[in-house]
This record gives sequence, structure tokens and C-alpha cells, in this order.
Amino acid sequence: MTAARPIFAAHSAAQIAPLDTGAHVTQLPGGGRKIAVTAPSVRSLGVALLRDGLITPDALVLALSLQKRHRGRLCDILLSRQLITESALYKAQARHWNVRLVDPLTAAPDPRLIDKIGAAACLREGLIPWRQAGKAVVIATAYPEDFARHYKWLYSVYGHVIMALAPASQIQTAVMKARSAVLNHAAETRVSASESCRDWGKDGLAVKVALVMLVAVLGLWLSPNTVALAFTFWATVTLALSTGLRAGAIFASLRHRDPPPPAPIIARLPTVSIMVALFKEGKIAPRLIRRLDQLDYPRDLLDILLVVEEEDAITRDALRAVELPPWMRVVVVPDGPLKTKPRALNFGLDLCRGSIIGVYDAEDAPEPAQIRKVVDRFYQRGPDVACLQGVLDFYNPRTNWLSRCFTMEYAAWFRIILPGLQRLGMAIPLGGTTLFFRRAALEELGGWDSHNVTEDADLGMRLARHGYRAEILETTTYEEANCRALPWVKQRSRWLKGYMMTWCVHMRDPALLWRQLGPRKFFGFQILFLCTLSQFMLAPVLWSFWLVPLGVPHPLAAALSPLMMHILIGLYLLTEVVNLTVTIMALRMTNHKLSWFWVPTLNFYFPLGALASYKAAWEMVTNPFYWDKTSHGHFDQTGHIDQAGLR
Repeated sequence: MTAARPIFAAHSAAQIAPLDTGAHVTQLPGGGRKIAVTAPSVRSLGVALLRDGLITPDALVLALSLQKRHRGRLCDILLSRQLITESALYKAQARHWNVRLVDPLTAAPDPRLIDKIGAAACLREGLIPWRQAGKAVVIATAYPEDFARHYKWLYSVYGHVIMALAPASQIQTAVMKARSAVLNHAAETRVSASESCRDWGKDGLAVKVALVMLVAVLGLWLSPNTVALAFTFWATVTLALSTGLRAGAIFASLRHRDPPPPAPIIARLPTVSIMVALFKEGKIAPRLIRRLDQLDYPRDLLDILLVVEEEDAITRDALRAVELPPWMRVVVVPDGPLKTKPRALNFGLDLCRGSIIGVYDAEDAPEPAQIRKVVDRFYQRGPDVACLQGVLDFYNPRTNWLSRCFTMEYAAWFRIILPGLQRLGMAIPLGGTTLFFRRAALEELGGWDSHNVTEDADLGMRLARHGYRAEILETTTYEEANCRALPWVKQRSRWLKGYMMTWCVHMRDPALLWRQLGPRKFFGFQILFLCTLSQFMLAPVLWSFWLVPLGVPHPLAAALSPLMMHILIGLYLLTEVVNLTVTIMALRMTNHKLSWFWVPTLNFYFPLGALASYKAAWEMVTNPFYWDKTSHGHFDQTGHIDQAGLR
């Protein structure tokens, strides 16, 4: 058995004795005394559990083998493999480490002690400053083997400290209960004010948007032809730029690709934390748990957080009704005025154990090997690759016409456009799910902007501004296509509102943005955001010119020369060819086998986007932070996932 080692020192036996920690007193020259608490080895803890009959010999061999291979914590391995109950494990650890087992829920901690190191640090390190005991402070930890590493830091803050033991779940609940207001404020303000939209309205941007809209309406009333010509010119320019970018993405994606490198041999797999923000998901929550259970990754290295709002009784009741595996846990976000997905993710970030942070949506069904692919890619890339974006697809593409159109749109975006943008060296606007980050980079950027309703696209731009890159990873997550007209418009309006907000925020200082992104990414940002928004809002202007070939008089025909009219019609035809090409190419990359005859019907699908853009513009002024929630679980009644074979 390995010899014990000191884990912290104190200066008075009275500070230790009340907790029966097994202190050892050493007489020092000059009459002083040094008191050290010794820490048994991990192997000796396993032997103690075996001796007490709490685990079987086979279980111990398995746990120690995994601990040696993964370099993880023995307690996490035992709990994740359900080899021992949490109660029995912590009682045994308290005896083994000769410390007191405390309950910070029934005996509440002192909030003033928590504030000295911060609630976020307590959650991140799995400890809580519990009580003052004479001249010392009792620190309850869930990981006694790590206490030596924290001792110098804790001693610099509190002076003499005494170690106690408490389960991680109790520590997290106690910290959140004691400092919920502080944690709420931190979750809402993690991103620097200069890169956040939380001051929207205070800096006059909302007023400027309202004035632009008012000027446009007045112009149409006072001089409709002049304004219509201006709109036509801008719509044509942005259409040409958007078509050029899509064509460039097609050619870039067709370029020769090097064969993927062989899977690396990783001596020590990292812990991966995955957050799933749930809100009013009573139907989908049980199915989500079954699907995440299909992930092929060591359970002791997989840390899944189901993040729910405190007031969301629907989801919390649904989660109580199912038995969660030990590697899944529910994180309850304290009630607050702001209820957005990025706020929930920011709140959960400090609770994550992993060095890689992933994000899924409630209706997601990832392919089983996805986490291993993520770990392999991060291992193969340098630290500048801070984010991996998986491919999103749908498991209900044939529900109706709208689901078919949504499937075709996603196929083009994730299988052609985004990979092409990556190969062109552009900044990538991220999707909201199947995202994986290096934790260090994510925390450096302040996580997500809690007030931005498309926090994913915004984060993609902030990554680029700070010198990081995102890559598309060839791994698929299946979702439920939102295929009801009104919910579709609401969802798309939220996305477009977020695009508007993101463009306005990052263009506060165009010169700074130019320096940070460089010319290529700067112009790519303008096309992806400004041109896309312009195309949605001015789509009726462009569509009106399709009346000319049909012989219908156009009010602007007299103001445009025949050459200009031919150029416009030619551009529209070229755009149609590019859109048809990219969609057909993308469909061939999927397993859905949708008929190509559905592709031209996308022309009747995009008018819904124009309606959504007007709703988004109105909310930019009247209700910028409103999160128009999309409900799920309507078209997956059996939980069946098509070709992926997942449930």
C-alpha cells in the first residue's frame, strides 16, 4: 500500500480536532508545532471499499484499470458505472480520509465565506467554504484527493482551513441556493459589454433602427419610384454578392480533399461535458435521455448536464419521472427576468467537469461515435481550432412539404455552404447545436451572450475576432424539422432578429472589426449577415420582376433601360441555377433519397422567410430580447430515427 502524503498544514490542534481529521503533530525547533493531514492513496481507498464489502473484487479491478487508463477520479468511475451508491461511497470516503461528512443543504453555508472566492469558483472546483470553526474555516469538498492542490490558494484567502467532505450534488445545490442572484448576474454579463447586445437601446442602436424603418416608410409614401429604385439597386447588389459567395462555396467544397488522417491513439482521453438547455420540454426529455445513452464514450469521462429553468415545472417533472444514469445530472437555473438558452448555458458552464464543452438541443439524436470524433479532431488540431461544428439533419424529412424544404435547406447549408466557407477561410456563423468547444477558449471569450437570441452565430464571429477558428466536423446529429407554418415563421424570425443584432453589435466599431478579422473575413461577415438580411427583407422587390417575362407591366420598367432589365433577369436566372445546383448536390450527400423534383418548390418556401424578417425587424425595436420558443416532440411520436438507427 502506498504511503500517505500530507495534503495541508494548519497551526493549531484545536482547529483540526473537532472534525477528527487524523492530524499529525510535529514538534518544530523553537517550540512551534506543524500539523499535517495525510492523504491515503487512491488504491488504498479501493482496498478499503473492498474490505468493507461495498464493492466486489471484479468491480475494484475494473475501476482501478479505468482510473489508470483515463487518469480520472476513482469516485467518478465507481458512480458512473453504478458500482456503488453515492451515499455509501461518501460515507466510506469520510472514514477513509478521517474527515467529517457534512450536509450543506440542511446546515446552510455562510454566504460571506463563499463570496471571498466566488460562487463560480466553488462550482468549478467542487468545494464550498462551509463554516467558521474558531480561527479556521471548514471547506467541504467533493474531491478530497484534490484538496492539496487547492490548499495554497485557500490558505491565502481564509488563513487556516480544515477539510470536510460533501457530495458534489449537495455542494452545487447549496452554492446555487446561497448565491443565486450573484450567479444569475454573472451568467447574464460574462461577455464584455463591448461585444454584447445587453446594452441594446441604451447606446441608441434601437432608436437608429427605428429611424431607418421610419425613413423607408416615409420615402415610399412621398416618392415611391425613387425608393423602389433604391431598394432594387441594393437588392440586386446583395443578391449578386450572396450568389457569388454561394458559388465560391460550391467550388471550394468540390476541390480535392485530403483523405482523413487515421484515428490517433490518445493515451489519456479527456472528460467531455455536454449541456442541453431544456425549457418546457415535457414530451421530448425522456426520449433525449435514451438517445444520449447511445453515445459511445467512457461513462466516467462523459458529463451531461440537463439545464432547466427553476420555474419550468413541466420539464422538471418529466425528468423526475425517468431514472437518470449517474453521468447525467439536472442543473436548475435560478429564476430571473431573462430566460434565454445562452443564459442557461453560461450558468451551467461553471458546473461542467470537462475540458471539452458540447451543446445539444432537446430534440437531438447524435450519432453514437460523435464524441470520439470530436476528441480525435481536437487532438489533431492546434489550440487555434477552438470549436467544432457538426452537421445537422432531420429525422422527419417526409412529414410534409415544409419538412422537405427545411431538410433541403439544411442539407445545402451544412454540407456545402459551411464547409465551403471554411475552405475559403471565412468566419463561420455557428449553428445552435452539435457544437464542441475547447473550454479554455470558451471561458476566455466569456461564453455566450445571454441577451442575443442567436448566441451561436454571434459566438462564431467572436471566435474569429479573437483569432480562433471553427471547423466543420463530418458527424451528423438528427433533429426534428419544425414543419408547421406559424411556428416556423416564429423560429425563423428569432434567427433573423439575432442576425440583425449580431451585425449591429459587431459593427459598432467597423475599423476594429476590420483589424481583427482581416479583409477576407470582414467582407465575408458583411455578405453572410447584411446581405442575407437584405435578401429576406427585399425579396418581394426581386420577385416582382418575374412578372415581366409573363407580360405583366412592371412599375419600374420605364425607369430601367432594356440592358439593365436583361442584366437583372440574367442575374436572377444565374441565382436560380446556383441554388438548384447546391441543393441537388447537398441532397446527394444525405441518406433521405428525397426526389429532386421537390427542389424547385423552394421558391414557394422562402416567402415565409420574408414574413419572418418583418416580424424580426419589428421585435428589434419593440422586444429585442424576447426568445420565441420552439416546441418539439410533435413529429416523433414513436421516437424513431430514420437511417441513423437511433432511438
